[in-house]
Amino acid sequence: MVFLLACEETPEPKAAGLSYVASAEKAYGEAMKEFNNHNWAESQPLFTEIKRKYSYTKWARLSELRIADADFEQEKYAEALREYKAFIHDHRNDSDGIEYCRERIAETNYKQISDSILLPSADERDQSSIQDAYSDLTSFLKDYPKSKESGHACKLLYDVVSRLVRHELYVARFYLSRDNFEAAVLRVQYAIRNYGNNDLCPGSTADFGMMPDALILLGETYLRMHRWEDARTAFQVVLDRYPDSELTVQAKRYLATLSKHG
Repeated sequence: MVFLLACEETPEPKAAGLSYVASAEKAYGEAMKEFNNHNWAESQPLFTEIKRKYSYTKWARLSELRIADADFEQEKYAEALREYKAFIHDHRNDSDGIEYCRERIAETNYKQISDSILLPSADERDQSSIQDAYSDLTSFLKDYPKSKESGHACKLLYDVVSRLVRHELYVARFYLSRDNFEAAVLRVQYAIRNYGNNDLCPGSTADFGMMPDALILLGETYLRMHRWEDARTAFQVVLDRYPDSELTVQAKRYLATLSKHG
């Protein structure tokens, strides 16, 4: 849903009267009718005309955002990114507009993550789009922790973190298949160290992600290395930090086996 932003209005030229602003608002309302009817392409020329004719009003700035939103809705993500970034550059004093654009930039990068990345065979592929989304989402949540969009951003971040961790575990299992235990441990530790914290989304499930999976794999790797205490620690962390995970059953079994062998 697109909300009208309460942007500060730039003073219009003195020669212009109230009709200037009123006409701009009316034109914006007409353009929004097309927009709200999902006639994205049809709405864009109307917003462009508002920018041209009423450049000294807030309706012109709002029109810039709606043009970008229309591109976003049409999945023209490269154009939308360029337009959101241009708004930030051109309207540095518009704090509400900048906050809106920052969230939309993060979501746009998220939308560009190929669904094929979910397939196991695709986990080797370029992770740049996921990394961009991760960087934008974490940056947005750090700068706007109380934003009304923070909850939505946390949901996106949860999915992005899960994908990033899945990739690291894929690589770790590749090393394991070649008995390169040290390399496998390093990849899993990297995933836990970089994606295992949830300071930005306290109280949410964003810290859950693939962390139990990572810890189980770490423990299993330690078992193959005969590092019994390290394995016990990894499995115990699953029970302590993620008691609602289905993998607690597996962790308990490993811990029971370890206890039998001292």
